[in-house]
Amino acid sequence: MDIQDKMPPRIIQEFVPGKQITLCHIIANPGEVLYTKLGLDPQADYTRSAIGVLTVIPYESAVIAADIAMKASGAEIGFVDRFTGTLIITGTVSSVEAAFTAIREYFVKKLDYICCEVTKT
Repeated sequence: MDIQDKMPPRIIQEFVPGKQITLCHIIANPGEVLYTKLGLDPQADYTRSAIGVLTVIPYESAVIAADIAMKASGAEIGFVDRFTGTLIITGTVSSVEAAFTAIREYFVKKLDYICCEVTKT
């Protein structure tokens, strides 16, 4: 009997992502502490502010989402990461909602992505 006959089978796993927006959440009127912990602009008007968090697969799509967010509303980019697919935007609640609406519409209609619903707290 050969040594390879005694070894467990070798399993090779690959992650093949689909095309989807997996999280699309708006935090309305977040506290100053949350802004600070996320490294966002501490000069924000917290009474009219919102933070939008979006994750997308493939990860590089976060760059497209960031571009759409900036062009579709008055929202500002707080953070975008093409290696994790994370996008954080800030602005008024209505500007963050408008940005997410535009992102979802483009990704679903033009790029054929599956998209979760927008949630809000």
